[in-house]
Parts: sequence; structure tokens; C-alpha cells
Amino acid sequence: MKTIALLTAASVLALATTAIAQQPTNTPRRLQQPSSSPATATVPVAPNGNTILIQHGRIHTVGPQGTLSNADVLIGNGKILQVGQNLTPPDGAKIIDAKGKPVTPGLMASFTQLGIVEIGLGASESDDSGPGLDTSRFDADGDTSAPKLNEVAASAAFDVTDAINPTSSLIPIARIAGVTRSLTAPAIGRGVFRGQAAVINLGNSANLIDKPKAAMVVNLTTGGGQTGRPTLWAEFRETLDDAREYWADRAGYHRPGGASNQRTAQIDLDALEPVIHGREPLLVNVDRASDIRQIVAYAQQNRLKLVILGGAEAWQVARELAAAQVPVIIDNDLNLPNSFSQLGATMKNAARLDAAGVTVVFEPQADDPGHYARTVTQIAGNAVANGMRWDHALAAITKNPAQVFGMADTYGTLEPGKDADVVIWDGDPLEVTSAPTAVFIKGQNIPLVSRQTRLRDRYRDLKTKNPPFAYR
Repeated sequence: MKTIALLTAASVLALATTAIAQQPTNTPRRLQQPSSSPATATVPVAPNGNTILIQHGRIHTVGPQGTLSNADVLIGNGKILQVGQNLTPPDGAKIIDAKGKPVTPGLMASFTQLGIVEIGLGASESDDSGPGLDTSRFDADGDTSAPKLNEVAASAAFDVTDAINPTSSLIPIARIAGVTRSLTAPAIGRGVFRGQAAVINLGNSANLIDKPKAAMVVNLTTGGGQTGRPTLWAEFRETLDDAREYWADRAGYHRPGGASNQRTAQIDLDALEPVIHGREPLLVNVDRASDIRQIVAYAQQNRLKLVILGGAEAWQVARELAAAQVPVIIDNDLNLPNSFSQLGATMKNAARLDAAGVTVVFEPQADDPGHYARTVTQIAGNAVANGMRWDHALAAITKNPAQVFGMADTYGTLEPGKDADVVIWDGDPLEVTSAPTAVFIKGQNIPLVSRQTRLRDRYRDLKTKNPPFAYR
């Protein structure tokens, strides 16, 4: 059923040109009060032609100003200059009338392979994996298998920034659906340490990397050829112990008698430095409640920053996660267990975590997030349908991931001084029948064109009098 729903949603997003706006009914009243005065940035106004004023929108700032009715956003020099009502446009500014439609920050798809995959038919088109066979993290459990040499070796030095492709055909497909940022990460597969993720923007530029080394991806889930939990945990602890020992005396590592007998490769030990010193979060793939408790306890004991990925049973340990201030990245549409680690899966996962005070971040459709980055709005909308507050669901694909991955100073809310990632919608952005009418990434107006829309237009009218040669 989920596949059918996603295909329908994809078709609507690609083909629909108008939609009925459905305003959220459960946005807190305090967020609907207009600001008495506009917030203003210290950023200088851009030259004529580079300043844009979006007028008369329903502005969901996801920030201190809340939601403003009949309000404006002034953009210049790639930044947000002002947000408020009745803003005066500078001379020569381009004016866009939002006509009361929703205006939001650009969305972030967390844990995708955008920019490092193209198609799934062969390894030559994918740069998303390190050592070990890539398999779904939702295969059956298995805790008894013996370790397989070279399949559980650490690959912490694997870095997605070495492979980001700005011309990937998947990037336009995501951004015309309102996705302007991505946490691009190595795919989950065999081996404990999968490598380093990065935050990228989806603009039209040669360099999309906004924050390298945004998280270290770790897989502590069994199944799909992965070894059992005792082996995974032994490898995990040994690697981090090696890194701590190495960095305690890195200068003497190769001296005679130096601590150079670790099994972990030096390039991986170097890559783990910001992790063991608490600057780079460990993004750990676990689903079972007991596994979540175990990794939370380890992170607290060793003063590590931790983010849970997957978390099918995270709601069962929501209070512990909130107390430890550990965020959770979930595909909230996963409500049927695919393994014994997911027996507690439910579509109320996000609502229960959010109610307990856990920072929730939504990932796209988890079985292929690179190709389905645009489904973050569907995931968020379904979370609202299952009890999550509407404004909190929007924050889970804007402000929350920005905070979790260290981008809150420049992205995630509509506030003066931040990057102008702004989306105008033709309806409620968390409804699958809605689509953007304008997308700005760092102030750049992005054409709403992708390979899919070009194919749609190419075959829309086959009755033309002078069709291209290929149609004759």
C-alpha cells in the first residue's frame, strides 16, 4: 500500500499545477498572531534586480516570530533581510505576490544519498557505500553469526564529500518539491562504521557542500548479512578505544615502542578525532528499544554526541531519550515490523517522541531516500495525521535538522541574516496534493524543472503538426 501511495504522490507532485490550499487546523493560536514590527537584518540591501520581496503570504517562520498572516519576506544578497508585515520594497526589487499562500523555509531531507547516487543498477553509478555489501537495514534479525573478516572493518574515513555530484539528476527532482538541503550520508550496509555524512544545499552551483563531517554514520543493527550484536559492539568499542589511545599520543604513534598496534587503520583513527572529542555526532542506526538504551548509556559514559537513526521502537524509551537530549531521525511511515527489532513500530512514533520532548527529525522514505527525498512532506503529514502537532512536524524538516547538524546559524528558519532558503506553496506543504510555486536556495530562484517534468512535457502533446524526428 505504501508503494502505491508514494507513486501517486510522486505523480501529483510532478504533474499538478494547481491545488486547493488546506490550512492546518492544529497550529497553536500563539503562532498565528502577527508580529507588530518586522525583524530586520544588518545585511546590506542588494543592488537593483537582486532584491526580492515576497508579499502577502502566510509566513511560517518556524522561528521566534511564529506564523504571520498577510506578511512579507525581503530577500537580498542570498540572505533574508526582513520578515514582517507591510514591508517597503527597495527600488528595483522584484515583487512576488504569494496571495495568502503558505511560505516556509526550504526543507531538509535528512539521511539521503542525494548527490552520491544516480541509479541502483550498478556500483559504477553509486558512491554511497564503503566496505561490505549494501543491504536494507530492515532485514531479519540475527545475533548468532560469526564475524566475517573485512566485512566489519571500520570505514570511518569514508567521506561522501569526495563524491558529491552537483549535476545529479536526482537533485532537481528533490528541490522542485521544496527540498533545499540534504544530510547526504553513506548507505547503511555491512560493517559498523559506515563513514562521514555532510550537509549539502541543492542549488545551482559547482560546490554544494555546506558542512562536511556533519555526522559519523554507525550501523549497530543486525540482519542483511551483518554479524550479531556481540560482534558489532566489540568492533564498535575497540575502534573508539583505539581512537582515544591514538589521539592521546598521536605524535608518538610511529615511534619505536609507540602505540601503533591497534587493529584500526590510521586513516580511520584520524577521522574519528572530532567524534571522540564530542564535536561530531555519532549517527547510530538502531531500532530495538534495548539497543537504543545501550547506545545512549555508552554515549553518556564517553561524552559523545549521539543521534539515533531508524528508531522504530524509540517511542518506548522516549523519556530516556528526552532526558539525555538525544535526537531521533525516523521514517514515521514504517508501522509494520520487518524484523524482530521493529516489533514496536507504529505511525504514532513521532507524536509520542515529540510529546515527551525528544527532538524529532524526519528522513524520507527509508528504503531508498536518495530517490525519494521529496517524500519528507508526506512523512511529516502522516505524522500530523497520527497525533503530532502541525508546526512541530514542519520543524522536523526545517529547524530541527538544522540544529542537530550544526546549521542553525544559517538555515532552518525564516529569520533576518539567515540564508534565503524560501518556498512558496500552492497549499498546505504537508499535503501530498500541494506543490511549490517558487523555490529559493540562498536567494537563487530555482527553475521548477527536472528530468521528470521535461519527460512529462515531451510526451504531453503527441498531436503537434511538426513533431521531432524521433516521434515520426
